[in-house]
Amino acid sequence: MSEYMEDQKYRDEDDLPEKLESLKNKYAEFDLNDQGEIDLMGLKRMMEKLGVPKTHLELKKMIVEVTGGSSNTINYRDFVKMMLGKRSAVLKLVLIFEDKANGSPCKPEGPPPKRDIASLP
Repeated sequence: MSEYMEDQKYRDEDDLPEKLESLKNKYAEFDLNDQGEIDLMGLKRMMEKLGVPKTHLELKKMIVEVTGGSSNTINYRDFVKMMLGKRSAVLKLVLIFEDKANGSPCKPEGPPPKRDIASLP
């Protein structure tokens, strides 16, 4: 964790220790085999849990986007670099959106409104 605290790139980051802690927890949640990396199945489960299931091809593209094609799994360092970096990877956008969605009190209460078949796209 201290390597990020001392890194010039992340110096301007607000609440860096809190962000790193929350990233660590999110990462651990999907590191299914406790090997310190998120593989295709871990990423698949993550996307499903976030309500945005992806195909295997899309998942592979997401991993390449994060790792630069150097690996078939996302390690913690790549994950942090992606989340704190300037590039907007698909995975990062999904996770940021998810955090905002969970934190927003403007969700309607109760069951979703009923829609008839005709109103569906």
